[in-house]
Amino acid sequence: MPHRIFRLLTVVWVGSLLTIGYAVAPVLFTSLDRTTAGAVAAQLFRIEGVLGAVCGILLLGLANVVIRRGGSAYRRLRWLVAGMLICVLVGYFALQPFMNAMRVAALEAGTDVGHSAYAARFGMLHGVSSVFYLIESLLGIALVWKLPVGAGTGSAQQGARGTSGKMAG
Repeated sequence: MPHRIFRLLTVVWVGSLLTIGYAVAPVLFTSLDRTTAGAVAAQLFRIEGVLGAVCGILLLGLANVVIRRGGSAYRRLRWLVAGMLICVLVGYFALQPFMNAMRVAALEAGTDVGHSAYAARFGMLHGVSSVFYLIESLLGIALVWKLPVGAGTGSAQQGARGTSGKMAG
């Protein structure tokens, strides 16, 4: 059962990460004005950050449970999850607060952040944040790719073989 929950949390986290970052955010910026798109995207990335932190912590715990039960394939997966979690923590808890503060300060000054005195600093932080998001995405793809195939189905397959063997023999 823990390996199934591990898979579920993995696909929820990686799926939302890829959907928000590479489908939803670009559509927002092509469909809405930059200020509105930025505000909506910031809220979505905030939700993604919390989701990523929760999933990452739960996945690390589940990986430890599965490893204690003999699932050695999950040892290397822990490193991918840990890397993703570090990216989330740096991106969401270290960089995003500064970016949000600049966005709010620019709006209070009557302009958007792109046309404010904070534009260069915001652009630099946005670039660093984007790199962390890309790394997290690549680690997430690797995590999905390396998920053990057939974990937890070995006894069901053996049972099916045993049944067919009894019928044939």
